Order: sequence, then structure tokens, then C-alpha cells
Amino acid sequence: MTTSAAVSDKVPAAAQIEIKIRTEGLDVFYGKFRAVKNVNLNVQPRMITSIIGPSGCGKSTLLRCFNRMNDTVRSFRAVGRILLSEMGEGGELEEIDVGSPRTDLAALRKRVGMVFQRPNPFPLSIFENVAYGPKVHGEMNPSRLRQTVEKSLAQTGLWEELKDRLQENALSLSAEQQQRLCISRLLAVEPE
Repeated sequence: MTTSAAVSDKVPAAAQIEIKIRTEGLDVFYGKFRAVKNVNLNVQPRMITSIIGPSGCGKSTLLRCFNRMNDTVRSFRAVGRILLSEMGEGGELEEIDVGSPRTDLAALRKRVGMVFQRPNPFPLSIFENVAYGPKVHGEMNPSRLRQTVEKSLAQTGLWEELKDRLQENALSLSAEQQQRLCISRLLAVEPE
């Protein structure tokens, strides 16, 4: 799999310089099978980055590495580095090694969200699907949860459609609504 990125002349200079996610010589293995080979990639903030290739070339495998979703797969092994940039306490730019055993996975997954090609709502109510992430991260105030659910559903254009159906099972929604619900669920934790 190879990657490349093009930068528009209309992008502010600061966005052209800053890198949010960087991979260095990333190889991914499932047992002896090499699924991703020597990927060097810079992902800029507030930019659209496309990873394009034929089925089975490692696109999803690469993306799942960014928040370590592959960790639960037996025989998975990543070689190389994935670095996530953040501003340090003193205002300096710091990079976190995503693959480090010291990386807090809950915090990483809050920062790096995923929405997949096929919708994957939880078999819970519409409300509970969107409130799930904030609850995992400690938000238990019913008023704040309701505000978060409303805001997240509004951001995907679902609030007006679903505001009177929040206790219905999310699996009862159309495929298109399920996908927007999954995006709402992601937005609820405000990933970077």
C-alpha cells in the first residue's frame, strides 16, 4: 500500500506545517502475513485525507492502527511508529507514540475516533448509542448527557427526525440513519 497527499494553495500556512498523525516505516502483520508494508504518512489537522486502494490492500488495517483497535486481534503485530501530535503544557508541540505500552487506550480512543463504511450501531436505544462514549469517559449528569445527545444528533441532521424516538432501538433505523447515528456517537466524545 502506498500513500500520498496533496496540499491546496488555499490552506492556511499553519495547517500546511502541522502534522496531527504521522507514521514512520509502519508494517503490520497478522501472524506471518504482512498486511501493511512500510507506510510513511503525514495526516494534517482539519484536512481531508483519502486512503485509496483495492479491496484487501490494508486500508482498514492501517486506520485501525491509529487508535489501536487491532490490539485485540490474535497474531496482530505492528512494527514502526505512529505518532499523534498534541500541544504540551508549555505550549510546545509534543508527539505521543500510539504503540507505546504506556499509552492510555481510553484517552487515545477518545482523541482518535472511527466511523466505518458499514454502520455498526450498538443494540441499544438511539439515546444510549450517542450517550455511550460520554458515559465511558465519566459523564453521568443526565442534563449534560441530554445536551450532548441533542448536539451530536443535530450535527448529523438527525435531531429533528429522531428527537421523539430516542428510546427506540437504534437497529430499527434505516441504514443511512444508522450511519449518521454512528457519526453522532463519535461526535459526542469530541475527538480531535
